[in-house]
Amino acid sequence: MSARVIPIRSSVGWATLLFLIFFSSALSTTNALSSDARVLQFQITGTITVAHADAFADAVGIAEREHYGGVILILSTPGGSVDAMMRINSIIDNSKVPIIAYVYPAGSAAWSAGTYILMASHIAAMAPNTVIGSCQPVSYSPLGSAPVEDDKVINALVAVMKTHAEARGRNSTLAEEFVTKNTNVNDQQALEYGVIEYRAESLQALLSAVDGLVVPLSNGPFILNTKDALVVNYSFRPRESILNAISDPTVSSILFLVGLFALIYGFSAPGHGGEILGGIAILLALLGMGFDINILSVVMMIVGAILLIYELATPGFGVFGIGGVIILTFGTLFLVPFSPEKWAVSADWYNIFTYLIVSVALCIAALFLFAAIKILQIRRRPPTVGTMLGDVIVPTENAKPGEVIFVIYRGEYWQVKCKDGIVSGKRYKIAGKEGHVLVLEEIK
Repeated sequence: MSARVIPIRSSVGWATLLFLIFFSSALSTTNALSSDARVLQFQITGTITVAHADAFADAVGIAEREHYGGVILILSTPGGSVDAMMRINSIIDNSKVPIIAYVYPAGSAAWSAGTYILMASHIAAMAPNTVIGSCQPVSYSPLGSAPVEDDKVINALVAVMKTHAEARGRNSTLAEEFVTKNTNVNDQQALEYGVIEYRAESLQALLSAVDGLVVPLSNGPFILNTKDALVVNYSFRPRESILNAISDPTVSSILFLVGLFALIYGFSAPGHGGEILGGIAILLALLGMGFDINILSVVMMIVGAILLIYELATPGFGVFGIGGVIILTFGTLFLVPFSPEKWAVSADWYNIFTYLIVSVALCIAALFLFAAIKILQIRRRPPTVGTMLGDVIVPTENAKPGEVIFVIYRGEYWQVKCKDGIVSGKRYKIAGKEGHVLVLEEIK
């Protein structure tokens, strides 16, 4: 019996066909959203900078294109740039793969901007003995930082924190207190009070715990397939690595300070490369700061530099030199505009920044003082040509009349010439000096 093709003519047949098409489409969608058993690990350690935001955007893009099962965002940070934090949160909100934020390893903290990112993540987790919080905006001062009480600033940051907490189904009351009361909680308290979903001792334990979880994303639900998943570590590209290093306010401030001292040294002793080193250091510092610097601070540093240059032109190292070092140090402390709208870091970080900048400034000033004293000693040393006249030199090379050659004199290489030429092995005396060249006369 030959096979027959039965045409679908009835409404039931068409309904069956449409159901099969819809079911197949749903299955393909579910498979796409569950993705592969791979996760991409991205680390934010140290101060959060614009480089982290650039690299994170690249990492999420890779995870979406290559169908990763999610991005593990490792947090261990004192906070950082508000602009970078807001951009990272926006990337999380629009991500097509789940972002699992994990405060790790044990003993770490995700303070201030780090806590905002944790609240924005689709899944929040902490390792044992870790801490989050300290999100109240702080005003910076080298003499002691203080909490900001301006309602405009606080309300804006509360809205950011509370909106994400509510969107992820977390304790919005405690999330708000992170900002208004500078509250801190450890991993056990965070889990108990409902600001995180998981507490895991290791990354593998966390991946096993979240396996099979359905995560709502902007493009639909996503089924996590993370048990025994392959963890691929995201590596910063060279551009982001360099930008991340110099974007840290501490590093960029020190670079600017070193560059200014190097320029001063280069102007006082040209030809030793100080000008080149200073120019490169200052350009890197400006690049790291994104040219967002305090103009008054720059004026202070220029005044300090002028005082140091003036000190080099006068005897000794006195009030002008000391004043220049002090003004330069204060200028460096205020070089980065640490407003609460731009930086969300803890008061402890500000204190460490102040101590470090002052220590580095004093060390550089000491080196500069040593170099300046040596330069002054050389400049004020009495001429030595008079003590050289009449000394005998025996060249080991021949030279034409007026030709300059090198000879060894007092254990050093000197340039010499003779109007009658030079014959190897003959005795000559020093009759004078023209610049760096010794003028010889043959001893008859």
